[in-house]
Amino acid sequence: MATPANGEIPPEELPRISDATLRDSAHMAGVEFDAKDAAVIAELLVKTGVELVEVGMVSGPDSADADLVLATHEAVGPERSLTLVVVRDRQQVAKALDEALRLGVRSVMFSIPTSEEHARLKLASPSTKYLISVARTAIELAKDRGFHVTFSGEDGARTPRERLVPYVTAGFEAGADRFRLAETVACLSPWQMETVIGEIAAIDGAEIEIHSHNMLGMAVANSLAAYRAGARWISATAGGIGERGGNAPLAELLTSLRVVHGDTRFDLSHLTELTNTALRGARLGHAFQSGPTAPHAFAYELPGQLTHPEAYETLPPEVVGNSRELRVRTRLTTPLVRWALGELADSLDVGVFTSWLAERQAHGEDLLDRDAIRAAAVQYRSA
Repeated sequence: MATPANGEIPPEELPRISDATLRDSAHMAGVEFDAKDAAVIAELLVKTGVELVEVGMVSGPDSADADLVLATHEAVGPERSLTLVVVRDRQQVAKALDEALRLGVRSVMFSIPTSEEHARLKLASPSTKYLISVARTAIELAKDRGFHVTFSGEDGARTPRERLVPYVTAGFEAGADRFRLAETVACLSPWQMETVIGEIAAIDGAEIEIHSHNMLGMAVANSLAAYRAGARWISATAGGIGERGGNAPLAELLTSLRVVHGDTRFDLSHLTELTNTALRGARLGHAFQSGPTAPHAFAYELPGQLTHPEAYETLPPEVVGNSRELRVRTRLTTPLVRWALGELADSLDVGVFTSWLAERQAHGEDLLDRDAIRAAAVQYRSA
């Protein structure tokens, strides 16, 4: 896309904005928004002019994010919302889509791991042929149910061209409406991002979105570079909060669009209130620090992330003097607790202990790390 000399671009050619605060940030280690938070944040996003509010994640029946999804629908309507659906196999996808229908979702985004490393971990196969088959099946199931479908390339930024381009092509041939490139592991410079996006934006009928993480401090720059190369959508979060060093911060993105491209579509007056509301709801304090030195940068609450951290990290935390941590409030699972306990797991019933600990955490006031879980186990055994 050629930019005019004065930087200003016709409104119809400017990027469309989605916000993932109520999805990506809501699943950041230790962060939990409630339905009231969701309603307030969603309303402020729409007042600002954000077109699409991404909320919640569904992997099957009885979604733990049901309250967030329903509150967002109540506040801004399902037509302004999108919900992520996890993809593992046909049966699981069908159940997840039925749950999304039950919740009144109209737009879904499939999270599909595209790099060989992530596909091996989550789909049990690194095969490109199998990856494409899984994506086609998920997309066709969703279109048959009447959903607007975005499909992602989870870890797409590290997926080689010879694997990514056929995958994206097949997804649009199956009927998908949009493709999201997820820079799950921040690893690209803006000029590298332009190359990657340019290759997939050239696919016939392709509508491309960029979702960039800020571990290298280039999420906004990479988002603008993706737009320059042909992406039509940019995903951000309030305050930049989110996993792995945060996401592209919405305030910086929108102010950059105004200053660099003369974009006056958005009401920037809500941004400070929006950022503060999100940080308060996430219990992150007044300010959020992004990048690799932040205390949350290498914090996880999924056992798979703790067991295979190399799949989510460009560099290990020790390189910058940081450390890898477990942080969780109420999303306790038996595998997560077993990982935290280590050798202590051999001396108690981990499933029963997890239920006991979850009951104690029901109000979510305490942020648990590995040491806290191990201390609780000692207390549990002596009780």
